[in-house]
Order: sequence, then structure tokens, then C-alpha cells
Amino acid sequence: MPVKRSIFRLAMAAVLVIGLSSAVSAQTLDEAARQAARQHDAKVLSAHTVEEGKKRVHVIKILTSKGVVKTVRVTVRDR
Repeated sequence: MPVKRSIFRLAMAAVLVIGLSSAVSAQTLDEAARQAARQHDAKVLSAHTVEEGKKRVHVIKILTSKGVVKTVRVTVRDR
């Protein structure tokens, strides 16, 4: 368990750092990652933002309490 907890802490730290660069958007990467984790009863494994045409999308990889890895995509809202 300590290894899983350490990985989670590192992932959350990365989400916070990456989320700071998205502060200009209406929904930060950090907010999207926390929401995805809550909605799916999961832990965040990784998170980043990509450009898809004219829109930005947060891509969040999570690990559910049942051990399933899922990818959640959240379109960034414009202000």
C-alpha cells in the first residue's frame, strides 16, 4: 500500500503543477481531475491538456476502486 500511496501523491502533485498552467481556462486541469476522481470513486494516475482543433481538452487517467484504469476527457469551457 505505501507504494500506491506514494504514486498517488506524485500524480496529484503533477496535476497541481500542470493545473497551474491552465489557470486561464474556466475549469483548470486540477479541478477537472478532482471532479473525475470524485465522480468515478477513483484515484488520478495522470492528467494533461491537449489541443483538438480549436478546443482544449483535459485528458485524465484514473484508477477506479475496482482496479479498472479509465481515461476521462473533459472539454475546457471558455470564459
